[in-house]
Amino acid sequence: MIVGLKGTVQYREPNVVHLDVHGVVYEVFISLQTFAALQESVHLHTVHIVREDAESLYGFISKAEKSLFERLIKINGVGPKVAMAICSTYTPQQFATVISSNDVAGIKRVPGIGPKSAGRILVELNGFDTELLENSTNGESHSRSRAEATQALEALGFKKEQISKALSQCSSSDTAALVKEALKYLKTI
Repeated sequence: MIVGLKGTVQYREPNVVHLDVHGVVYEVFISLQTFAALQESVHLHTVHIVREDAESLYGFISKAEKSLFERLIKINGVGPKVAMAICSTYTPQQFATVISSNDVAGIKRVPGIGPKSAGRILVELNGFDTELLENSTNGESHSRSRAEATQALEALGFKKEQISKALSQCSSSDTAALVKEALKYLKTI
């Protein structure tokens, strides 16, 4: 299996890139998020999918995006095209917010996803938002703090929707301060 490629970009389009790796050129399908971050020389984390009729490479600039893609294609009815559409529409951090707030309308905004698929995706990815934020390659301690604060508030008995609204109002960056600030907001609800 090919899990990563490092090379120079020979050709690019918003959904595909041709990557020259020591004289061998690979066609790699990419998301719009990855396309926006492409440079002349690039390292892509890849998913190699082998089917009866084709072999395809899907490349991602971040491990978090690759993790999201791999989790999405495991859901019944979600193939690589729909998973790439989700990765193109949302960054992993944005999609984690969609999951945590159970935003069916947010998932339906992705081309190719209807109400049934949106509901199934939310059910299948329940709890994945925390893992997604923790796996973020940006090393954002802020995201990790939000994930930890979410877990703490859930342990106190608050619902995900309430927690998501409360944390969106908070400006703190460390876990303890986020929990205190969110609790003040939750008292007013």
